[in-house]
Amino acid sequence: MKLRPKLSLTSWILIGLIAGILLGIFVPAFAVKLTPISNIFLRLIRSIIGPLLFGTLVSGIASTGELKTMGRITAKALVYFEIATTLALVIGLLVVNWLRPGAGMLLRQGNGPVTALAKPASLGQIFEHAAPANIFEALAQNDVLQMVVFFFLFGAACAAAGAKAQPVVSFANAVAEVMFRYTNYVMYLAPFGVGAAIAVTIGSKGLGVLYGLGKLVATLYLALALFAVLVLASSLLLARVPLRRFWRAAQEPTLIAFSTASSEAALPVALENMEQFGAPKHIAGFVLPLGYSFNLTGTTLYLSLATMFIAQGAGIHIPVAQQITIMVGLMLTSKGVAGVPRAALVILAATVSSFQLPQEGITLLLGVDALLDMGRTCINVLGNCVATAVIAKWEPARQNRDREGAAISLPL
Repeated sequence: MKLRPKLSLTSWILIGLIAGILLGIFVPAFAVKLTPISNIFLRLIRSIIGPLLFGTLVSGIASTGELKTMGRITAKALVYFEIATTLALVIGLLVVNWLRPGAGMLLRQGNGPVTALAKPASLGQIFEHAAPANIFEALAQNDVLQMVVFFFLFGAACAAAGAKAQPVVSFANAVAEVMFRYTNYVMYLAPFGVGAAIAVTIGSKGLGVLYGLGKLVATLYLALALFAVLVLASSLLLARVPLRRFWRAAQEPTLIAFSTASSEAALPVALENMEQFGAPKHIAGFVLPLGYSFNLTGTTLYLSLATMFIAQGAGIHIPVAQQITIMVGLMLTSKGVAGVPRAALVILAATVSSFQLPQEGITLLLGVDALLDMGRTCINVLGNCVATAVIAKWEPARQNRDREGAAISLPL
């Protein structure tokens, strides 16, 4: 008698997602009460990030023994991030100008600011903020960019110290191994956390959240799909990374990001899966977290599309030259968007205000922002996984090391 194969965690997450949608539709009063379950799952996920980054970055960078190697990886990552971000903005502008989802919305001017949202950081402020004044404060606030900078320098110092730093490196490696196990335990709760998150969203906002402002939602998802195919898939093909194997590694963190609308929630699983896929620890542990500040392609695509949607809804014609100006501004300010739900509204509010567009448009977007956020966050995480695989493939084979430091042959 053949035993039935056990369902994978991804399958259970999909089941939880569907169950959450059904609960939100048919028993919304009960669905809203599931908020604590969703919050507990997200809190446990966030508890992983600091220790995991310490373990993977410090042990990974120290094991390379070469600061030159990390400098080369950093340069490649930043170049790739900037190209991908630019293409995301271009695709967003092309699709929104083609389909014009905001036409006929009749938005009004002069409503004043919707909420007291903070202004996005300037480029100088972003670099200033990246320097951690207190690593414990960065850990407490889950500030990924500051942790990456500190652990990168700490790992480089360990590499320079050589044998004297070996106990610290061994400890960091042990922490990484323990946190991967810890992540596995937390992920047993993923189907419940994901189901509760989508149930609360639908239960609190009503079934209308699934089809309200349908043209805008459809336009965004079309643009994201085009970006995934034209840019992300093409990057994998150009780097000769097998698409099927890559998707098996990336589908779980991508699904978690889509379900929870939080890049942060998907980071621990993404780190583990990309390392198992074959990306060396020092590359996965550096490129993935760095992408959370510099490679938010889904968010930047959404920002260009949403800005033009509001302009179209107000009947305001923005010439191509000014659209390019907006794109350049978004390319810089989007670097300061945190990988948490709804953070893109900060950038959008500032952009709308800067170009004298109606603030009413943000109010309109708030009604379906949960759906919009799920799509853009999903692409953020998938894009960072692609960047990790591509940069790992571009690195010389002698620099790709496994956990014991031996050369590996990437399945990329």
